[in-house]
Amino acid sequence: MSSTKRKPNYIFSVSWEVCNKIGGIYTVLSTQAKTLKEESGATLIYVGPDVWEGKHNPLFVEDKSLYAIWKDYARDTDGLKVRTGYWDIPGRPIVFLVDFMTMFPMKNSIYSRAWELFKVDSMHAYGDYDEASMFSYAAAMAVKSFYNFNISANDTVVYHAHEWMTGLGAMFLKYFIPQISTVFTTHATSIGRSICGNGKALYEFFDGYNGDQMARELNMESKHSIEKQTAHHVDCFTTVSDITARECTQLLDKTPDVVTVNGFENDFLPAPDKFNTARFEARRTILSVANKLFGTEWGDETVILATGGRYEFRNKGIDLFLESMRHLRDNNKSDAHILALINVPAWVMEPRRDLQDRILQNDDAKTPLQMPLTTHWLHNMSEDRVICTLQSMGFRNAPEDNIKVLFVPCYLDGNDGIFNKTYYDLLIGQDMAVFPSYYEPWGYTPLESAAFKVPTVTSDLAGFGLWVNTVLGHEAQLEDGVKVVHRTDSNWHEAAQDISNQIFKWVQMDFRQREEIRKKAGKLAEKALWKHFVKYYLEAYKYAVDKTWTKIYSNN
Repeated sequence: MSSTKRKPNYIFSVSWEVCNKIGGIYTVLSTQAKTLKEESGATLIYVGPDVWEGKHNPLFVEDKSLYAIWKDYARDTDGLKVRTGYWDIPGRPIVFLVDFMTMFPMKNSIYSRAWELFKVDSMHAYGDYDEASMFSYAAAMAVKSFYNFNISANDTVVYHAHEWMTGLGAMFLKYFIPQISTVFTTHATSIGRSICGNGKALYEFFDGYNGDQMARELNMESKHSIEKQTAHHVDCFTTVSDITARECTQLLDKTPDVVTVNGFENDFLPAPDKFNTARFEARRTILSVANKLFGTEWGDETVILATGGRYEFRNKGIDLFLESMRHLRDNNKSDAHILALINVPAWVMEPRRDLQDRILQNDDAKTPLQMPLTTHWLHNMSEDRVICTLQSMGFRNAPEDNIKVLFVPCYLDGNDGIFNKTYYDLLIGQDMAVFPSYYEPWGYTPLESAAFKVPTVTSDLAGFGLWVNTVLGHEAQLEDGVKVVHRTDSNWHEAAQDISNQIFKWVQMDFRQREEIRKKAGKLAEKALWKHFVKYYLEAYKYAVDKTWTKIYSNN
């Protein structure tokens, strides 16, 4: 493809998670904004759903004067309600929050047109499909209106849609305004995640899977249809890792044009002169809560481990983490105190009042509280998979047990009622982090842990794990700062033993060895900063723009 040497003047980045902190895509977009804005030189505008209307959104700083004339035009001419302002993150990018509820009366006609134009099958839609699709369409119509009102025909415009939830709009926008260059990123294929979430072996039978067939079997036809058709219709299709690129080729019948690896910014890390203080405070808080729950007096020599992420018991490797802790307990020959945290938000009812009372009274009781497996009560305690697995494995967290596993089933946002510190505030206090994912297109949690100089275990079924192996040029070991465990569909017990061996190895190390590994973890994470990875986004935008303008020139 011949290059037009055009660069984007405007970039619209569209996602359900713009100013809406619910998942990993929020981390991608919010951390990249400052670097992408600086490196692209374009007017960068993020477009998200106005799901906070009538309530205070702490992430959105509204500016009613920003593009005020256009907003009036969009409302009066197209029936579009858009709030403008800035995302309160580094770089403070412009944000359009779009009210998509006005699209619901047109839902059936939109879906009919989508079938006629793009062969998107919405007949089997359920759950969040309608909300996502109406937002997607509303976002595209807002950009269409903005383009017609504000943008010159000489300007180059990129519309970047993230995940299947925004694919419908990207296709419609390209149909209405062909000169807009479209990019679509799947951060995880909907059908691949569903295969794994339903307990099927994705990798052992990988080459035999057909995406359309599996979508029918797993009742995922509509989401899969949008994702697949968007991948085929946009100017540039991307995903976040080589392992997911292979998945796209197999399940979507489309190989990504560019792999846009996920980076991060390190501005959330404590300053070097405050790092040790922050680590000490984190450990003090974790051990204080644990001791009050267990009726123990464990000190700073305690080895603190943790896993976390979304509550995807198999996909995130929570099951394997628990199995590795059982293996460590049954085979460990050390008397070291090991505390393993499971930081996974579940269906929380409330923080434990008995534990709160001990914390408030600073009560150093010598007896454990009832049910010392969790910091919060759950609505479904008798059915919760983590609780049930811990009990079936015989974990009781009795005072005499030197290995304890504690479920922290809440969002660590600083207001959980027990720790009252954020996830990052506590992360820095860990000795190790373990994320042995079965399905993980990238993996921010291990990357973040390494950035905090917490030696981390991940797997080679995670995009981050594969990236680490590539960077190091060998299978990463704990001594490298990140250990990449080999996982397949059939080596469950070997992987669990490998993880427990890594923990035991850490327990046996002296202070000097541990400090050296911490430094290596931090250095490795620095290689994943956005200043190194934003080039892949710019490559994707160039690919899309070149394709768009090559078509326009060839038609003229």
